[in-house]
Amino acid sequence: MSTPDFARYRLHVADDLAIGTRLPLAREQANYLLNVLRLKSDDTIIVFNGRDGEWLAALTAEGRKQASLGLLRQTRPQPDAPDLHYLFAPLKHARLDYIAQKAVEMGAGLLQPVLTRRTQVSRLNLDRLRANAIEAAEQCGILSLPEIRGECGLDAALEALEPERLLIFCDEAMAQESPLKVQSPVTALAAAAPGPLAVLIGPEGGFDEAERVRILARPKTLRISLGPRILRADTAAVAALALVQAVLGDWPR
Repeated sequence: MSTPDFARYRLHVADDLAIGTRLPLAREQANYLLNVLRLKSDDTIIVFNGRDGEWLAALTAEGRKQASLGLLRQTRPQPDAPDLHYLFAPLKHARLDYIAQKAVEMGAGLLQPVLTRRTQVSRLNLDRLRANAIEAAEQCGILSLPEIRGECGLDAALEALEPERLLIFCDEAMAQESPLKVQSPVTALAAAAPGPLAVLIGPEGGFDEAERVRILARPKTLRISLGPRILRADTAAVAALALVQAVLGDWPR
């Protein structure tokens, strides 16, 4: 795997990328490059679109707030998209922004908001979710952007999972009962058969008992504890994704 170029500014664009292509920039993008970063014509940046790899591009200023980019060469090919689904109960405002950013950094390939009985937020701004995902990818050298689906109920989210996908269910009730009697999450994960993965994190207040029964009734579901303390939902997201990636995901590779 090649190392990202962090010496240059990285910009996500929607256009198809190919050698010799010239990309007109949106006014806000041009303004940022020219008047905030103080770049000039022939300065270079890195661009990506989540499909065609990463490219070195030269800037052409066309006024104070207009500019375009000329693609020079590909710097990294497009990798396979991550096959880790992240299912989560939406939170409010900044904490939801944090979840979207950290899920992308941790290698989630799909973000699925799930409405539960105790979910605090019923309507999401998907454009804001996508903007946070793009920002995280720009800053961290990531080339694959996650698919972001609209919110759905718990039953629909579970039914949408392929039968062969292992669902990691992070259950706060296990830690509350007796963490000393619960099998280590790392041991449990290491014993599970490798394959496509999904991680499920509940809302603040947790799942109710009927929801817990519904989740555990799904075949190929692994219930784990995240330790003796009850974590906030956004903290649990990072802890769970790090644990899964370290044991079963793409970190060992």
